[in-house]
Amino acid sequence: MRIVPDHSPFSSPFSGEGPRVGVVLSHGFTGSPHGVRAWAVELAAAGFAVRMPLLPGHGTTWQELSRSRWTEWHETVDAAYRELDSECEYVFAAGLSMGGALALRIAATRPVAGAILVNPGLVIDDPRAPLAGILKLVLKSTPAIANDILKPGMDEGAYARTPVAAAHQLNRMFKDTLRLLPDVTAPVRVFRSTVDHVVSDSSMAALRRGLTHAPLQVSMLANSYHVATLDNDAEEIFSGSVDFIRSVVAESRQASNQSATASEKGTPDE
Repeated sequence: MRIVPDHSPFSSPFSGEGPRVGVVLSHGFTGSPHGVRAWAVELAAAGFAVRMPLLPGHGTTWQELSRSRWTEWHETVDAAYRELDSECEYVFAAGLSMGGALALRIAATRPVAGAILVNPGLVIDDPRAPLAGILKLVLKSTPAIANDILKPGMDEGAYARTPVAAAHQLNRMFKDTLRLLPDVTAPVRVFRSTVDHVVSDSSMAALRRGLTHAPLQVSMLANSYHVATLDNDAEEIFSGSVDFIRSVVAESRQASNQSATASEKGTPDE
């Protein structure tokens, strides 16, 4: 039986123990929360507060996406971050594909605790990309590369067409995000498929070059394609994300405790 994609946003409160931890999670270009919903559910099950918004122009029609701007996508994720930041001690940014680029933007502009990326996009290899601003005037859409999933029977619920105007916006966002990468200082965890028919290794190369001030850890996924959150290695992503978050929080608290102890020892007696 075919599962009807659920494009609705996802939100859950903090339900764990210890410091309050939140995760803002973003889906990919032409996709919707459906593609990363299982990831969000697992993060919520671990006790973290989660916000997974529906990006403007997504989850409806490709014609609506053609009228959206990349700044709207960023502002939507940033608003979700700010909501979590008002409630939590630690906030992580996460995302799939274009959502990975949006997570990096949050990490570069907000004091996140860390970032978790699945096959993040930062470079469009299509030679037509630089011309998209002109092509959009004569070509409204192109066939989409959707459902790049190795696991049989899975459907990410993405658009069947890619609006050229939105592709132009995506290219602009990628270029602006590359500019911001040196501002990322929080640890970054990447899950990268060995076979990805959507995002090439050019994006990973750009990420490595740009993250000059942030520790980077990459795990390769040998049994998944681009939409790895719906693929055979999904559980590795989910459990690895939880482990990463808990490790970063534990290290941060340990460092804070050591700093407080050192400060107390350095205070002269009255």
